[in-house]
Amino acid sequence: MIGNIKGLMVTLRTMLRSPVTAQYPEMDKRTVLAKRFMGFPALLWDYSVDEPYCTGCMVCIRDCPTQCMSATMQDNLLHTEGKSKRRKIVESFEINLGRCILCGICVDVCNFDAIEMSHEHELSKYKRDGNRVDLPALLDMGKQFQRKIGWQPTQAKNVGATELVDNGAKGVPE
Repeated sequence: MIGNIKGLMVTLRTMLRSPVTAQYPEMDKRTVLAKRFMGFPALLWDYSVDEPYCTGCMVCIRDCPTQCMSATMQDNLLHTEGKSKRRKIVESFEINLGRCILCGICVDVCNFDAIEMSHEHELSKYKRDGNRVDLPALLDMGKQFQRKIGWQPTQAKNVGATELVDNGAKGVPE
């Protein structure tokens, strides 16, 4: 009998609370994502040199538990002109977001601040291979993420411009 009364009290308390469920498809009723939310990985853009941070070193690819990434690298033309510190740069990069488990290991192992977990999470497709994202799409996701949160590299050594290394990182344009 006492157990039934306790259960009834829990039900009454819950009934009086405001609902926490958001009406998903409606844009104005969605919940706001936290700054630390981990969506799909995205490649970031170095605005000081106008090139991606990624050098194609493949550390993230080797450490990925699902092996959902692939990349190739090429020689950086801006390095030969003396405008960039990066000798190599990414030529192609692809992530199969259908296989990605959003663990963030790729972000942790990257030495160049080139990949971050963006706020992008609504990328479902009807085709099995529709979730493959190539380099231009990953860079677009990264640029949107950088503008949204005002992202800066965590280490000044990762800024690609040779003249900005002593002065610190240049901000993301508005």
